Amino acid sequence: MTLSRTAPIETDIPARLDRLPWSRFHMLVVVALGITWILDGLEVTVIGSLGPSLQRSDTLALTAEGVGEASSAYVTGAVIGALLFGWLTDQMGRKQIFFLTLGLYVIGVGASACAWSLDSFALFRLITGLGIGGEYAAINSAIDELVPARLRGRVDLMVNGTFWAGAALGAVGSIVLLNNSIIPVSMAWRLSFAVGAALGVVVLFLRAFVPESPRWLMTHRRVKEATEIVQEVESHCPEPVGGWSAPLPTVLIYPAGTFGPFDMIRFMLTNYLSRTIYVLVLMISQAFLYNAVFFTYGLVLTHYLSVSNQNVGWYILPLALGNLCGPLLLARWFDTIGRRRMIGTSYAIAGVLMLLVAMGMQAHLLTAFTQTLGWSVIFFFASAAASSAYLTASELFPLEMRAFAIAVFYALGTLFGGAAAPMLFGHLIGTGSIGMLVMGYVFAAALMIIASVVAFIMGVDAENKSLEEVAPPLSSFRPKDA
Repeated sequence: MTLSRTAPIETDIPARLDRLPWSRFHMLVVVALGITWILDGLEVTVIGSLGPSLQRSDTLALTAEGVGEASSAYVTGAVIGALLFGWLTDQMGRKQIFFLTLGLYVIGVGASACAWSLDSFALFRLITGLGIGGEYAAINSAIDELVPARLRGRVDLMVNGTFWAGAALGAVGSIVLLNNSIIPVSMAWRLSFAVGAALGVVVLFLRAFVPESPRWLMTHRRVKEATEIVQEVESHCPEPVGGWSAPLPTVLIYPAGTFGPFDMIRFMLTNYLSRTIYVLVLMISQAFLYNAVFFTYGLVLTHYLSVSNQNVGWYILPLALGNLCGPLLLARWFDTIGRRRMIGTSYAIAGVLMLLVAMGMQAHLLTAFTQTLGWSVIFFFASAAASSAYLTASELFPLEMRAFAIAVFYALGTLFGGAAAPMLFGHLIGTGSIGMLVMGYVFAAALMIIASVVAFIMGVDAENKSLEEVAPPLSSFRPKDA
C-alpha cells in the first residue's frame, strides 16, 4: 500500500449527502440499483420451481443431483464474480461496474434459455452467477454511499428484501408457465429465463440516470466532479432541517492512496479482525439456510409431500411473500432499536423456529400446507436477518475497500454456506431418507443460533452514524501512519 504525500483535502461531501431529505433522486437509486435483488430472487425461485420439470425427458432430463450441480454452478459463478468485480468496483468506480455486471447477467440468463444439456446449462448458469455476484458488491456500496445515514438501515433492508419480490414473481410465473394448457413445459422453462433477460435490458436504461458515488470520487482526487453531483442532487431536494447554510462536519482525506487486494485483506485481519469474524458468521449462516431450502424446495415437495410439478409454485409463493414482508415491516427498527439487538434477535428467532419445523418433519406431523406455513413464518424473520448481513458487510469497512469487503464476505459466505448447500441437500433428497434431510435442516438452524450469539457479543451500533464515523476512510490516515 502506498500513500502520496500531497496536501490533504478537507471536504463536507459526506455530511451533505447525509443531511438530504428523501427525494425522487433517492427513489431512482433504489429502483435502478435495487433491481439486482429482484433479479437474483427470480433466478433462485425459477430454479426451485423448475427443478422437477427440468428432470423431464422433453426438457433437459436432469437428475436431482444434476439440478443441484446446476444450482451450485450459479452460486460458484456468483462467488467468482463478487471477488473480481468487487475489487474492480473500488478501483474503477461504482457506476462502470454496475453497468458491466448487469450486462453479463443479461447474457448469461438469456443463454440459459437456450441450453441443450446439463453441461451447457451449468455453464450458462455460471455466467449468470458471475453477473449477479458482481452486482452485489457494486450495488450495496453505491446505495449505502448515496442514502442518508439516518435512513441507511431501513433502506438497505427493504432493498435487499426485494429479492423476495423477484422470488414471488418467479413463483407466480412458474405457475402460469408450467400450466400445460397455456404453454408446453418443453418451452415454458426457456421462457422463464428469457423473462429475466428482458427485465435486465430495461434496467440498463434506468441506470444511465444514476450518478457515480461522490464519496468514491472524493477519494480519487475527483472532488470537483463529486461536488457537482452533490449540487445537482441538492437542487432537486427539499431544504433540509436547519437549512442549506447550516455548518457541517468535514473529513480530512489524502486521496492519492492506492490499495491492492492484499492490503485490504491485511486491514480486515488486523484493524478490523473482530468485524471480519462477525460479518463472516452472519453471511455463512444465512447463505446456508437460504440456499439449502430454496434451491431444493421443489424437490422436497414432489419427493416427500406428493405435490405435482405444476403446483410447486403455489407453495413457493407464500415463502417468498413471508420473506418480502419481514424486511419491509421490521426494517425501521434497525435504525431505532438498533443494529446489534435487531440482528441478534432476528437470527435467534429464525433458528429456533427452524428447529421446531425440522422436529415436525421428523415426526411426520407436517403436510405440504403446514410445512409451507412454517417456512413462511421462519423466513419472515430470517429474511430481515439475511438483509442485515449485507448491510453490516457494507457499512463496517472503509470506503476504499467497501465493495471489495462486501465481495469477500459474499464470496466466503456463499462458498461455505451456499455453494455446498444445494449439492448437499440434493444428495440428501436423493437418499430418500426424511431423517437425513432433517439433519441438514437442524444444522442450518444451529448456524443461525450461533450467528445470533455472535451478533449480541460482537455487533456494532452503526445506526444513525455516517459511514465515515463507523469506519474512517483509509485515505484519511496520514501517510506516516499508513
